[in-house]
Amino acid sequence: MAETAAAQGQKDAGDRYKWVALANTTAGMFMAALDGSIVIIALPAIFRGIHLDPLAPGNIAYLLWMIMGYRLVQAVLVVTLGRLGDIYGRVRIYNAGFVVFTAASVLLSFDPFTGGRGAMWLIGWRVLQAIGGSMLMANSAAILTDAFPSDQRGFALGTNQIAGLAGQFIGLVAGGLLAAWDWRAVFWINVPVGVYGTLWAYWKLRDNGERHRARIDWWGNITFAVGLGAILIAVTYGIQPYGGHTMGWTNPWVAAGLVGGVTFLMIFGIIEARITEPMFQLGLFRIRAFTAGSIAGLLVAVARGGMQFMLIVWLQGIWLPLHGYNYSQTPLWAGIFLLPLTAGFLIAGPTSGTLSDRFGSRGIATAGMAVFGGSFIGLMLLPVDFPYWAFALLIAANGIGSGMFASPNSSSIMGSVPARHRGAASGMRSTFQNSGTALSIGVFFSLMIAGLASSLPATLTSGLQRYGVPPAVALRVATLPPVSSLFAAVLGVNPLGHLLAASHVLASLPAAAQRVITGREFFPDLISGPFHAGLVVVFAVSAGLSVLAGLASLLRGGRYAGPGDREAGAAAELAAGPRPRGRG
Repeated sequence: MAETAAAQGQKDAGDRYKWVALANTTAGMFMAALDGSIVIIALPAIFRGIHLDPLAPGNIAYLLWMIMGYRLVQAVLVVTLGRLGDIYGRVRIYNAGFVVFTAASVLLSFDPFTGGRGAMWLIGWRVLQAIGGSMLMANSAAILTDAFPSDQRGFALGTNQIAGLAGQFIGLVAGGLLAAWDWRAVFWINVPVGVYGTLWAYWKLRDNGERHRARIDWWGNITFAVGLGAILIAVTYGIQPYGGHTMGWTNPWVAAGLVGGVTFLMIFGIIEARITEPMFQLGLFRIRAFTAGSIAGLLVAVARGGMQFMLIVWLQGIWLPLHGYNYSQTPLWAGIFLLPLTAGFLIAGPTSGTLSDRFGSRGIATAGMAVFGGSFIGLMLLPVDFPYWAFALLIAANGIGSGMFASPNSSSIMGSVPARHRGAASGMRSTFQNSGTALSIGVFFSLMIAGLASSLPATLTSGLQRYGVPPAVALRVATLPPVSSLFAAVLGVNPLGHLLAASHVLASLPAAAQRVITGREFFPDLISGPFHAGLVVVFAVSAGLSVLAGLASLLRGGRYAGPGDREAGAAAELAAGPRPRGRG
């Protein structure tokens, strides 16, 4: 009887602990993901606060690094930090991440500089903040996998994953609301959450997983960081103008970064295949569920990451001005009008995670990709000046499809690996996701810029000349790199009014012409045709990536027969190759 009571007490304690772990790690994931997007909407207020014109020649780099630096650091570091969690304790690394993230948030809010130095202060401390966020992301899934039994992991990991995805889109609304008050508030909001989360994590979380002391794979860490970092930095500079070109893909340094990055990653693969304690567990790719889930996750991250920016540009640069919103108001309202996307995540994520615990991951994740891809086809068919109800339904479907995929896919990946490698697996999963998001921005912006560059100059030149702008000035404005127009939309700025005012031409035009050119409809009307052509290409690529992700999801194999077989099956597959059992 006493033994039974003791066993029941241990079970109750375990049940309480798993919910504590879920609540804390979900808060951590939400906060880390929120900060990846909250700055996007707050950028206009941030640059006004530090007295810097981001669209001036030479300043676009500041804008890009404010957006891309955070994601780049996360993509590079999550595998290393997940591996360190396997060695030194997942909770220990996770807790340290809360401390680092909170300290960086405090430092960001006290930027003492203006101009370029103010921007560099923010970029530098955003890098530290990204390191803290990486420590949280790399170990949260592993902590949950250790805390929850296999028949509840889908729900737990789904809730955690959706918190991260929802954070990306809720950040768009929160950034607009907070920036309207004070730009520093977008960093202050992290401080109370970070302090409470840090104390809560140190007090309540514990390492339940296996820990294996090992030497740090320094050469693997260095070659991976240099290789992936070089590729992502090259992609970042590839969308910036270079010389007389609209983009920087002909820049020798971009080409060198791509070639050098691939070379270092090849060296990394050779190193990891030969050492006994590698950072990147290449053997995990012999597990079919892990490999298929990772490939599918990468493809979805590419499709989803670029879409976020395209929707923001579409709303802020065209749709909202056409519907009576001033440019200065568009960042906030873009976040509000994207709420159906977030609602789709929040509805589908935990539900699909729970269903995957009962019925397996393959069917639900693949169905999610069908919904996800179908939403892109629907967005392709929308006119530029769309009825909002149709747009809301399509982005809600996109969120539902993404949520249906994310939870089962995470559960399948994390449940397929041996316990001792869960930290590394969690980091590898996050690396694919963050790398896909960073790459997607470069890929989709390049596609959009290429489309605009072919038709926008002629459209702008004729439109400006029609209202009295001298031909030489109209041609100069029209042939500026399209990336300036896209980023102007992200910043909530009328690019034509901004550029013409800078050239002192606007003041010389008749008052009626000035009102038209700087009005809400002139630029959206001019850009809508070329922009829609680019959108069709972008969404077609996203739909194609969704199909490939669905096929990869189908190839993940069946689910294991039960919790007892899952661990043994994973260990056997790691040694001998894929061996799925049971139903999908």
